[in-house]
Amino acid sequence: MTIKTTLSFTDRHHRFLKEKVGEGVYASAAVAAAVERMIKDDEARKVALDAMADEIRRRSESPRDAYVEHDATFGPALRRLDRKA
Repeated sequence: MTIKTTLSFTDRHHRFLKEKVGEGVYASAAVAAAVERMIKDDEARKVALDAMADEIRRRSESPRDAYVEHDATFGPALRRLDRKA
């Protein structure tokens, strides 16, 4: 099913779409591709957040003696960041 709608664009986006239309790309196809990309990005973000939540839950169930020291784990990376700053 196709639904007609009205959209508003910034000047930058409008110029880009006009350029694409000049190249033979239909504006509606360009917008549909952008929306499709947003849908895929949103789905990927949800998968990543769910995986992180699962890992956090798994780690929170670990016995205390299985914990690692903060400095041993993150120290080298933090020191590198400090040197770059």
